[in-house]
Amino acid sequence: MLWRVCRGNVFLRHTEIEAPLEDPHTGNEVYKSVFIIFFQGDQLKNRVKKICEAFRATLYPCPETPGERREMAFGVMTRIEDLTTVLGQTQDHRHRVLVAAAKNINMWFIKVHKIKAIYHTLNLFNLDVTQKCLIGECWCPVMDLDRIRLALRRGTVHCRTELSGATVPSILNRMDTPEVPPTYHKTNKFTSAYQGIVDAYGISNYREVNPAPFTVITFPFLFAVMFGDLGHGLVMAVMAFFLVWKEKWIASRRIEGEIFGTIFGGRYIIFMMGLFSVYTGIIYNDIFSKSFNIFGPRWMTNRTIYQFQDHGEPAHGTLFTLDPVLDFKYGQGPYPFGLDPTWALASNKISFINSFKMKMSVILGVMQMMFGIILSCYNHLFFGKLINVFCEFIPQVLFLLCMFGYLVVLIFYKWVNFHASMAGCAPSLLIGLINMFLFKYSDNPKNNADGTPCLQNIFYDTQKSFQSFLVLLALFCVPWMLCVKPFILHRRWKASQAALPLHNVDENGHAEGGKVQASHGGGHDDHGDGATVCSFL
Repeated sequence: MLWRVCRGNVFLRHTEIEAPLEDPHTGNEVYKSVFIIFFQGDQLKNRVKKICEAFRATLYPCPETPGERREMAFGVMTRIEDLTTVLGQTQDHRHRVLVAAAKNINMWFIKVHKIKAIYHTLNLFNLDVTQKCLIGECWCPVMDLDRIRLALRRGTVHCRTELSGATVPSILNRMDTPEVPPTYHKTNKFTSAYQGIVDAYGISNYREVNPAPFTVITFPFLFAVMFGDLGHGLVMAVMAFFLVWKEKWIASRRIEGEIFGTIFGGRYIIFMMGLFSVYTGIIYNDIFSKSFNIFGPRWMTNRTIYQFQDHGEPAHGTLFTLDPVLDFKYGQGPYPFGLDPTWALASNKISFINSFKMKMSVILGVMQMMFGIILSCYNHLFFGKLINVFCEFIPQVLFLLCMFGYLVVLIFYKWVNFHASMAGCAPSLLIGLINMFLFKYSDNPKNNADGTPCLQNIFYDTQKSFQSFLVLLALFCVPWMLCVKPFILHRRWKASQAALPLHNVDENGHAEGGKVQASHGGGHDDHGDGATVCSFL
């Protein structure tokens, strides 16, 4: 364009600037080029200037004489050196300021968080009618009232150590209210994890029995019943003990990570699970899936009996079945503690141990459910709700005992009454429980001469009538639990509505002018034992 407008009377040289430059207006990086134009006359000068302005090019003056150009170049270099010096000093000063700030950054963060927490709490308060003080109401445990008064006293102008600048002291008043206080469980670093597990299933009401202290034992023990390995339990206990031992040092490191946070938060639970797993591992005689022999096995291989039974002399590595009648040392008694190590060599080891664990799990599970129902009875009696005892506790206990309590009795009955010679034809607990609900019973003799399987035999003579009674009683408990209490509450509500004084009735049939005094029962008349409403001024 310059060539055409100036008709070839200009001389142009240009080059690209490789490094990007920062736009002073937008701050974005832009690529630019520098150029120089030689021409003659003011007329061409005006044309060149208009073209450069149209393309938004920045124009810089260029002296005509060589001396002036050298002087300008020297001045530009001097300014560049001065700017370089200023930038270097600025960077050094910024580095010193940031290093000094880095030493106090954690303290500043703490102060900012405290200030934000204070302002967030103050925003929950209400202004007085005089707009000179703030009023707030909250729930707090009665045992912490003295601590709250001490904290308020420390923050007033009467304290010489910590002055808040307040013109009036803080006032704490205890108020009476018919509202039900919120549930508060005081925990420590050992019980907080157990309380969190219990609260995940549901938070108990105010002044109800808190099951978390019982969970300290039941939760890790039931895990150990399932886990049951001495070696792995010992590894868990040692790792958890290290986290407990170094808990202050680990907490000060503030290690981030959801998985590690979960493990560190449950270190006491893991430690208890490890200890109980060591105990159950000894019971199961299992250490890293291997058994150990401490007291000597109680099984022996009577080769004379096998030869008499035409089995022949068993070769090395030959599998044969040990007869509990002939091959067990009854004179020495059972294995003193845990399972006999001979079971580790048995081909039916898994089926035998799984059957044992299943029966123990059923017994412990029924015991835990019964314990929970008993705790609910304590709650009903404490709150004076006898209707819940009659319509909830009693049918729940009957239903549990008729179904699963009876199963536990059969487990112990089978362990006690069926000895080694009868073990091959003992009735099945699972099939017997299924037939109990189906009202299906076998009238076959005990020896099953007709060829029917022994698993369908009955345990005792009156089993059919007794189990039928238990099933019918359990079925009767279902409508007892679901229908009786709503019916009684509905009758009480209708009776209370009929007892209302109807002085005036509006067009919708609603009573006007009648006063009803509602009493808050259920054991909440006195909130002084657990919580209170406090008013702050």
